Amino acid sequence: MATIGTAVTMLDWAKRVAPDGSISAIAEVLAQKNEAVEDVAWVEGNLPTGTRTTIRTGLPTIYFRLLNQGVPPSKSTTVQVDEAAAIMEARGQIDKDLAELNGMSAQFMASENEPFIEAMAQTFATKLFYGNVGTDPEQFSGLSTRYSDNTTAQSKENIIDGGGVGSDNTSIWLVVWGENTIHGVYPKGSTLGLQHEHLGLTDAFDSNGNRFRAYLDWYQWKCGLVVKDWRYAVRIANIDVSNLIASSTAADILQLMAMAVDKIPNFSAGRAAFYTNRTVKTMLRIQTMNKSNVYLTVGNEEGKPKLSFDGIPIRLTDQLLSTEARVV
Repeated sequence: MATIGTAVTMLDWAKRVAPDGSISAIAEVLAQKNEAVEDVAWVEGNLPTGTRTTIRTGLPTIYFRLLNQGVPPSKSTTVQVDEAAAIMEARGQIDKDLAELNGMSAQFMASENEPFIEAMAQTFATKLFYGNVGTDPEQFSGLSTRYSDNTTAQSKENIIDGGGVGSDNTSIWLVVWGENTIHGVYPKGSTLGLQHEHLGLTDAFDSNGNRFRAYLDWYQWKCGLVVKDWRYAVRIANIDVSNLIASSTAADILQLMAMAVDKIPNFSAGRAAFYTNRTVKTMLRIQTMNKSNVYLTVGNEEGKPKLSFDGIPIRLTDQLLSTEARVV
């Protein structure tokens, strides 16, 4: 993963810190489990709880001047937005006798840790798209919450209607990750990514409050999302999944993706990717069999097939739902 300015992915970060055998492993597992998690560019916030972002909301007024006449001064306008980072946390415990029965092997301990890492990755990916501080203030607001108003919000310009009217809709997202576009954030002075600490052997408690000896683990991930410039994400909403599978009055998703590409102001501002769920990506892969679809290609990257549209990778995100309500 290429670094974008001061923004880094978790894989970038894992390669920079002093190796201790666990950080790199966790970063790799998170990336393997969910492609959206792998792509997010991360920037350290300027607040202990997240970051304060200054967004330009208006440009100065420009005048045409006549000779011997002046022009009034003008200025741009800005607004400051505070984005809080959420704290995801979990704790695990393994009965001492169970662990020792398995020889305290690295393989056994890893098998007990991996489900927590997988759950963290899935939770983050879900909130990346569907988090809403309005209903869950302890979380962070995801992309769908910010691109959910197709009538009055400024971001409506980057919502494309796929025509679905029921409740079995999904979305395709085009996101350009970068420090001046859209990025993840972690609080000032904290550490990027999922933190895992093995707390060792201590007393644990069963459901009745009785003690037993157990090996304890602690997991934490401080994370948030900053949409610094709304123009760098496009939501193709209201794609009827049933129609897509049946090929009956289905949305022309290639046409919609072409429309999405032309809404991005400048692709050199960051790293771009499309995000779809498994159903949509399968339908796109099937369309590569039609050789007239010159913009939709299948290549190979690091031994894995890579599906692209107009040179932009199409990335799988299982957490994108097929049960979205219509965006209006």
